Amino acid sequence: MLCDICGKNIATVHLTEIIDDQITELHLCEVCAREKSAQMEQQFGLSELLGGLVEFEKPTKEKGTETITNKCNHCGLSYTDFKKIGRLGCSECYTAFKRYLGPLLKRIHGSTTHFGKIPIKVSAKVNKRSLEYLRLKLKEAIEREAFEEAARIRDEIRELEKGQNK
Repeated sequence: MLCDICGKNIATVHLTEIIDDQITELHLCEVCAREKSAQMEQQFGLSELLGGLVEFEKPTKEKGTETITNKCNHCGLSYTDFKKIGRLGCSECYTAFKRYLGPLLKRIHGSTTHFGKIPIKVSAKVNKRSLEYLRLKLKEAIEREAFEEAARIRDEIRELEKGQNK
C-alpha cells in the first residue's frame, strides 16, 4: 500500500483520525508520518494537554519542611516552562516538582507507581510484583470503601500466595 500523501513510498504508519464524528484513515510513509506528527504537535501540543490536566499551584512554605521551589536546582527548568513544553529537563525535575507531578501522573496513568511488563521467564518476580500491585489496589479500594472490590482483590491475593507456597 502506498502513502496517501506522497503516493511514492510504502505506507508503514496507519492513523485513524476522528474529526467532528467523521472517521478518516491515513496510510503514511515514515517521512510523511513525521511531518504529520509535527503538524499535530503544533496544533495540539503536549503542553496544552498537560496544562489542562493540572492546575498550577503556588507552593506554600510549611513549617519544618523544605520549601518547594518552582525551579529545578539541577537544570534550572521552571514548572511554568515544563507546562509550556511538556517535558522535564532532567531526572532531578521529578523530585523538584514532585508535589505537582504526583496528582498529574495519577490522573494520566491511574497510579503513581510504575508496574511495567516482566519477561515470562521470571514468574516468581512477576507474582511478587503482582502481589505488590494487588495490595496497593486493595488499600485503595478500602480507602474508597469499595468493599466488594476489596473482597475480590483479597481473594486474588490469596490465590497468588497459594501458588507461591506450592
